[in-house]
This record gives sequence, C-alpha cells and structure tokens, in this order.
Amino acid sequence: MKFLDQAKVYIRSGDGGAGSVSFRREKFIEFGGPDGGDGGRGGDVFVEAVSGLNTLIDYRYQQHYRAKTGMHGMGRNRTGAKGADVTLKVPAGTQVFAEDNETLICDLTEIGQRERIAAGGNGGFGNAYFRSSVNQAPRRANPGLEGEELTIWLRLKLIADAGVVGQPNAGKSTFLASVTAARPKIADYPFTTLHPNLGVATVDAQEFVLADIPGLIEGAHEGVGIGDRFLGHVERTRVLLHLVAATEADVANAYRVVRGELEAYGAGLGEKPEIVALSQTDVLDPETKSEKLRELASAAGGPVHALSAVSREGMTDVLRALRDAIAREKQTEEAPEPDPRWEPAAAERGR
Repeated sequence: MKFLDQAKVYIRSGDGGAGSVSFRREKFIEFGGPDGGDGGRGGDVFVEAVSGLNTLIDYRYQQHYRAKTGMHGMGRNRTGAKGADVTLKVPAGTQVFAEDNETLICDLTEIGQRERIAAGGNGGFGNAYFRSSVNQAPRRANPGLEGEELTIWLRLKLIADAGVVGQPNAGKSTFLASVTAARPKIADYPFTTLHPNLGVATVDAQEFVLADIPGLIEGAHEGVGIGDRFLGHVERTRVLLHLVAATEADVANAYRVVRGELEAYGAGLGEKPEIVALSQTDVLDPETKSEKLRELASAAGGPVHALSAVSREGMTDVLRALRDAIAREKQTEEAPEPDPRWEPAAAERGR
C-alpha cells in the first residue's frame, strides 16, 4: 500500500429539509387547521480515528464527501427524517486543518476518537408552527438551512514510542527489519527509504512501537532532501534512537548534522530523550571501532552503544535502553502535576 501522509478533502454537510404546508382534511372536522410537519436536519460530517489504517491513501482517489439532505416535512405533523451522516475514517495521529493548512481544527490521537467538523443545516418549520390566535390557517413554511461547505487538509503524524533517525544509509531500515516484523526496502544507496515505516519490537516480553524515518541531510529542515516531509512523524515519539554509520569518515560531524536539523525543525525534537548508537560495527576492526566510539561519545556528550544487525552485536542492549527510556517518559506523562496552592509549610502547620 502506498504511503500518503497528507490529503486535501472537500466536504459538505447536508441541507435541512423544508417544512410542509398542509391542512387537516378529515370528514366531519369543520375547522381542521394546519398540520404541516417540520423538515429533517441535514446530515453531519465527522472524522473518526479507526484501527487498521496507517496511511491516508483512501483520500487520494476520493476527495469529495457530501452528507445527505434532510427529508421534507409532511402532513399530519410528520417531521422529516434526518439526513445520513458521512464519516471520514482516518488513522490515529491524524490532524485536521482548515483550508489555509495552518489552523488546527482537531487532532485525533486515540482509536475511537470522533469529531464533528461540519454540522448539517436545521430543518425548516412547517405551517403548524406558525399557527396563532390571529392566524389560524397559516400558509407559509420555512425552507431548510443550508449545510456547511469546507475544504480541509488531513495530515498524518505517526504515533510511535520511539523514532529511529540518522543520515541516509545509517542502517535505520536494517535495524527495524532485524528487531520487528516490518519489511522496509533496504539497498546500498542513499534515500532508499522514501516513507516512514512502523514495526513492533519485543524485548523481555515487553513491546513498543518503532518508527523508521527517511534519512536526514544538512538543510533538511529547509526542504533539502526528503526528510523534512517526515520530521513531523517524530513529533509524537517519546524517545529518539540516533544511528550513526560506522562507515562515516567523521562520525562526530555526522551526529552533529542530524542533531542540528532536529533542533532547527523545532516542535520539541531537540529536547526529546536520545539514545545514540554506532551502527554497522561489523565492518570495523577493534581498534578503529574503539576510536570511533570515543569520537561519537565526545560529540554526543554521553554513552554510545555499538550495534550490528548482521552480527547481532548490541541489539538487545539497545532495545532494553529504548524500553527503559520509554517507560520513564510514560511515568513522567502520567505523574500528576503538583497543586500550586499547596505549600509544604502550611501542610506541616495543619498537622
């Protein structure tokens, strides 16, 4: 299935049904009076996050969605039926923007979340509504109100626990294929990965979701290469796994380039917890490997893992480090915020 993370869609909610002009015609009822019913409400347009989807490809082939018009009112005070609703089904992590592609309408982050983005028009009143003491036989009814017509943008940001970042050919897709059941395209040339890939990794009977992001090069945040299109997918991850290829002549510079792009992009990417690893270490001799690990650790300012998807060196250690970092972030998110009105001194006095 082709990956699509942005789509432009035209939607229109249903018009309300018209009210009815009708009078009672039963035999032996001398003054029957008006009995025209109200029109039905037009259908609404909803957007809902559902399971089983990870792309917006459905909206490549159909861009127009229109809810049904409400049924007109009828005699005998019968109200018209409501028009059928339309629901746009999208993957979790989809944001809905207005036509300017900047104004956020809603953000669907959980399966089952459902938002109304266009309300149907109200149905018109029938002539029974206008009956009064001075107008016993009104011959007027209201038309239904028009529905809303909008142009919206759907933008998908994948939801994953950890995001794998690095320069092209850093071994990101190979790592994902080694630790999950995902099968991304792997080849020995830059920008083999053209779209993000998701996989579920398992370590010590615990699972978490990994996202492989296309390679980042210098200037990516300004549109150089293809990584800038997909940096938004890293926004929702809790932890970053930064891979630096052991084949790089200057591993410290390769690390700084990607870090610079993450910080220049903004959206909090530069503040996310990061685990740094030197990948493809199976191609190095022990002396060169130790030297590059020292250079990378100096640039990263912290410990660096060594891993190889071929020899399986360090794979379990990296997965455990990711698992622990994700668990710490979850605890931080779930921890209740302290009450600013609570003061320890006051609490002590109350004892």
